[in-house]
Amino acid sequence: MQNTTIIEPELIDKRSERLDETPSLAQVKMLAQLMDSAIEIPGLRIRVGLDALLGLVPGAGDLVSSFASLYIVQVAHRIGVSRLTLTRMTFNILCDWIVGSIPLAGDVFDIFWKANQKNVKLLLEHEAAVAGARRSKTGDWLFLSLLIAISVTVLVGSVFISLFILSRLTRWIFAE
Repeated sequence: MQNTTIIEPELIDKRSERLDETPSLAQVKMLAQLMDSAIEIPGLRIRVGLDALLGLVPGAGDLVSSFASLYIVQVAHRIGVSRLTLTRMTFNILCDWIVGSIPLAGDVFDIFWKANQKNVKLLLEHEAAVAGARRSKTGDWLFLSLLIAISVTVLVGSVFISLFILSRLTRWIFAE
């Protein structure tokens, strides 16, 4: 008789490993550069990114770029930045979104404000000061959730207000 052994494959769940991985600061810097200063305007020596280009699309462009910006805030939270720094980062995003949603003037503002690079600078300042000594707590997660909920509420509310104003303007223009 032959001695047979059954080999069973070992199932490895890679998802649990990915949850603990924090994107590197280099990746976050690259995202900020892509969003704020990826392309140089020839002759003007001014750099623009996807944030300014997406801002040209009324309503949806600023919304999409704001969600990319919120990703940087989420990474900062995972790294363990302070609540004050998270608040400053969220304020940068809200300013970018609110002023950026004003037609034409907001697009010019997007070129010069560069909220993502400001947020990466805040993140790097925190990293230099703390060097990973602080761990996130449940209260920090609740605070981050509150910041994101407020930001999303403001963003979605602005879209609805913009659509309402646009529909009223359309009725007013075509009613005459």
